[in-house]
Amino acid sequence: MAARLKVTQIKSKVSEKQNQRDTLRSLGLKRIGDSVVRPDDAQTRGYVRTVAHLVSIEEIN
Repeated sequence: MAARLKVTQIKSKVSEKQNQRDTLRSLGLKRIGDSVVRPDDAQTRGYVRTVAHLVSIEEIN
């Protein structure tokens, strides 16, 4: 089974740049405390790198 990432939004997107707000929406995060489970692939890693200061990441097996 492939590894997965649990991504949780921990900070507000209000004062962030538009591309970072769009990235959070693409990940499926709408508000602080929301979590999503995504496959651990290059696309997800790129999204997380863009908003690393707004989210926490946890690996799930």
